Amino acid sequence: MAEVAFLGLGVMGFNMAGHLACEGHSVRVYNRSKGRLKLWCDEFAGEACDTPREAAAGAEFVMVCVVDDDDLRAVLLGEDGALAGMAPGSVLVDHTTASADAARELAALAAEREVGFLDAPVSGGQAGAEAGMLSVMVGGDPAFYDRAAPVMEAYAKLTRLMGPVGSGQLTKMVNQICVGGLLQGLAEALHFAQCAGLDAKAAMEVISKGAAQSWQLEHRHQTMLEGAFNFGFAVDWMRKDLGIVLEEAQRNGAQLPVTALVDQFYAEVQAMGGGRWDTSSLIARLKKPA
Repeated sequence: MAEVAFLGLGVMGFNMAGHLACEGHSVRVYNRSKGRLKLWCDEFAGEACDTPREAAAGAEFVMVCVVDDDDLRAVLLGEDGALAGMAPGSVLVDHTTASADAARELAALAAEREVGFLDAPVSGGQAGAEAGMLSVMVGGDPAFYDRAAPVMEAYAKLTRLMGPVGSGQLTKMVNQICVGGLLQGLAEALHFAQCAGLDAKAAMEVISKGAAQSWQLEHRHQTMLEGAFNFGFAVDWMRKDLGIVLEEAQRNGAQLPVTALVDQFYAEVQAMGGGRWDTSSLIARLKKPA
């Protein structure tokens, strides 16, 4: 069992930190919203801290799961930031979906303090976090990964080292490219089935046993038909992620015409007031389901 700090108790981090506590790790937690912090401590065994630095002091591992690059720097840097409290030899594991550039920047700052760094974004959504069945894609030094992987198993069904620092974030970008394209394809397929007079639910059940099968089809087609989007990964967050993807593509020369188009479609969903809807709400801009 390890001494662990967990920074960020949002939709994902709340349950990830909870799994660490349930596995018997000694967990100190920090969250900007004190109400969320109290809620976590009411449910799990752990210690609430007033600053990231306080949470990180004495921890062998510091896990972070916040919204974006700016939030990440806010909890890690400065006098009250986690890095100021971390001891040499400890390991910082960043589960935020952020840019590869931010990962490399923070890894360099961590190295100055003799602290290990892993960029380790996750996939699996809220359901995966609740079940402790996330996929974790990791960038960093193999020695740091070997130390942190057994701790991450508390909330992961799979962890894999993808390469040097930044590789985890680049792999998460691959994930978001796939998810956006799959959801747009599913939205169009359901819309087409309805326009053609088919039983769209029955059509999905049939094609889910063939080459069109996917997690999104299996778990989202029914709620898409019902027009239910008040759960899951928010459109606002997906647009943040796709912005990171498209910026990285400009840098590395990748051509992503479909991803750019899906990002525009998500902007339309935001304009409809759906910024906090689940990403499956792409169907809403085609036709509101009955």
